[in-house]
Amino acid sequence: MALYLEACLEEAGDDAAFIANALGDIARSKGMTQLAKDTGLGRESLYKALSGEGNPSFATILKVTRALGLQVHVARRHAPV
Repeated sequence: MALYLEACLEEAGDDAAFIANALGDIARSKGMTQLAKDTGLGRESLYKALSGEGNPSFATILKVTRALGLQVHVARRHAPV
């Protein structure tokens, strides 16, 4: 799960919809009903936010990643040569 999301983050570049969709893939594999309960967000709202056409808030991303047992980390990028 974490490796898949990391790979998607690297591949996505600036494509936020790609990342939201990847997180949606993970969420659906774990069960959207339980995720809705764990995050306090509506199931239909989660489906919409975590689709390729959704635009989830950062708060939603944080709630979903935490509920899935994932952490968001920040690291300095290496400057292009």
